[in-house]
Amino acid sequence: MKIHGDQGWDAYPSYLDIFIPHVLNVLDGLNLRITFFIVGQDAALEKNREMLRLITMRGHSVGNHSYSHDSWLHLFPKEKIAAEINGAHDLITSVTGQQPIGFRGPGFCSSCAILDLLVERGYRYDASILPTWLGPVGRLYYFWKSDLTKEEKKQRKELFGKWSEGLRPVKAFTSVLPSGKSIIEIPVTTIPLLKVPFHLSYLLYLSRFSPAIMHAYLTVAIQLCKITRTSPSFLLHPLDLIGGDQIRDLKFFPGMDLPSAKKTEVFTSVIRRLQANFDLVDLNSFSQRVSNLRAIACR
Repeated sequence: MKIHGDQGWDAYPSYLDIFIPHVLNVLDGLNLRITFFIVGQDAALEKNREMLRLITMRGHSVGNHSYSHDSWLHLFPKEKIAAEINGAHDLITSVTGQQPIGFRGPGFCSSCAILDLLVERGYRYDASILPTWLGPVGRLYYFWKSDLTKEEKKQRKELFGKWSEGLRPVKAFTSVLPSGKSIIEIPVTTIPLLKVPFHLSYLLYLSRFSPAIMHAYLTVAIQLCKITRTSPSFLLHPLDLIGGDQIRDLKFFPGMDLPSAKKTEVFTSVIRRLQANFDLVDLNSFSQRVSNLRAIACR
């Protein structure tokens, strides 16, 4: 809501009491454990704490998604970035009983300053970058659909990254900081060579036209991942799994006209195909398994 410039975001409305039980039941049915990246502001609200605690109680891992979920976090002074990371970390640990070891920047934002602070905090990995050339297209779409002022658009000018993001690696790598320290970077996987996304939001969009087209697109993604020996990091957004039939207040969001049952059906079919081709684990577990990664200087 804040990114879009919608009114009411500062009341911090929440749908976690509807979403979390739903998604945990779906994941149990697939025998799947994933990593939930939690926003500190959500963990700060008493009304959300019981639901957030369920995540780790049901066997999933948690990561840090910043305190305020400002997609221009990388533009903040270092002291403010530190407050965002540390504030969220402490709340997530307190509420879920598990210390985050991974971070995902809101809006795929990243910087050497953020990574440096993560290393100081003892984090094992970052999972913030989206290596695609489509970022600026997504930004133009958001600006077109929103009622943002000129000043708000300026603040969001780097939302979803630059064209050059398409040149970044798809495989996990070690990001080497100017200090000489390093951290594992696990990019959100885009289709190798083509660098176009295939996370669930895109597959849901394609399913509107034709399930066959969606599965053909997914087949290309899977085959190119296997050919290039890329271990896919598959991104989910909360509203990918639940529709406006269960969360009426968010019916105006893109894709919320699809009912929850349809989204769950698509998600289940996609995950079963991924399970047939890869050993699916949460990101915390994956970060412990990977080794001999290519070292790339942070930029």
